Amino acid sequence: MDVLGMTFDEVRSAVGARVHEIKALRAEYRAALAGHGGDRMRADLLPVVRQTEDGDLIKFVQRTHDGLETESVMVPMRRHGREWKSLCVSSQIGCARGCVFCETGQMGLVRNLSVSEIVGQVVAVRTHFGQKVRNIVFMGMGEPFDNFDNVVRAVAVLNDPAGLSISCERIAISTVGRTEGIRRLAAMGRRRINLAISLNAPNDEIRSRIMPVNRLEPMDKLREVLLAYPLRRCQFLMIEYVLIPGVNDQREHALQLAEYLRPLKCVVNVIPYNPRHESPWPAPDEQIVRQFIVWLKEEGQVVKRRLTKGREHMAACGQLGNREMVRGRRG
Repeated sequence: MDVLGMTFDEVRSAVGARVHEIKALRAEYRAALAGHGGDRMRADLLPVVRQTEDGDLIKFVQRTHDGLETESVMVPMRRHGREWKSLCVSSQIGCARGCVFCETGQMGLVRNLSVSEIVGQVVAVRTHFGQKVRNIVFMGMGEPFDNFDNVVRAVAVLNDPAGLSISCERIAISTVGRTEGIRRLAAMGRRRINLAISLNAPNDEIRSRIMPVNRLEPMDKLREVLLAYPLRRCQFLMIEYVLIPGVNDQREHALQLAEYLRPLKCVVNVIPYNPRHESPWPAPDEQIVRQFIVWLKEEGQVVKRRLTKGREHMAACGQLGNREMVRGRRG
């Protein structure tokens, strides 16, 4: 809260509003844990109806009060001798964005998840699996900024000491590039929340083919919003780049991508494509993945590679979703 230029009464009013908001969030969280609170809260503490394990990775499915399903993935992480778990949570059932490489995008949007249904995915890890997670990433089913209000309220509950007390520095929100949502998050001043952009293409022609959102919000417009996004001194934008064979994996694509990102303070996260059901593309060859990373580094771009986990169990990036459930409801 910026108090410069505010009168004493304005500061007091703003503080009072913030206290009221925190109390409401705490009440909502308590209601979620108790499993009551009316129709809006009925969906919390959803039962885990299925789980799939791939080593230490666990994909689990929860059943909602209206017979739908959410999917979440608990991912083991290791670095420099340390181990922890990240949880990939969903913000919607299905997704309206229709990215052609994504299984969730083939479902279409079924509905938004409530605050309690989002928080309940984290609660399930603690209550059902008896484990804690260090990082929360909104990279599961759905476009988080299409469910903006519920997502930011869920983040507040996760962060609140009376909630789950997870630092905002350990929370990342991934978007396909909804510029309005990026602006709204920036205006909130929650600078410790990490922002990830699912870019996946070096130019408008390719991006519009694989990501329909680009036809409405092209890459120049997206970059303009990202340039204005307030970052802390030690913070970077995360640029997610799904590497698809024969689509966006050539040297010219790496050069175009590096040039597009040059003005931005960012890290590219190269994600080898994980085939969805009825996929038109296979997974990329390992040699191509490594070469693409080398090309980016040669251009001075900071780059990381996301390790592939859970691909064989439809638990990897871009593979979440249950089209049969949607067909059954519509049939």
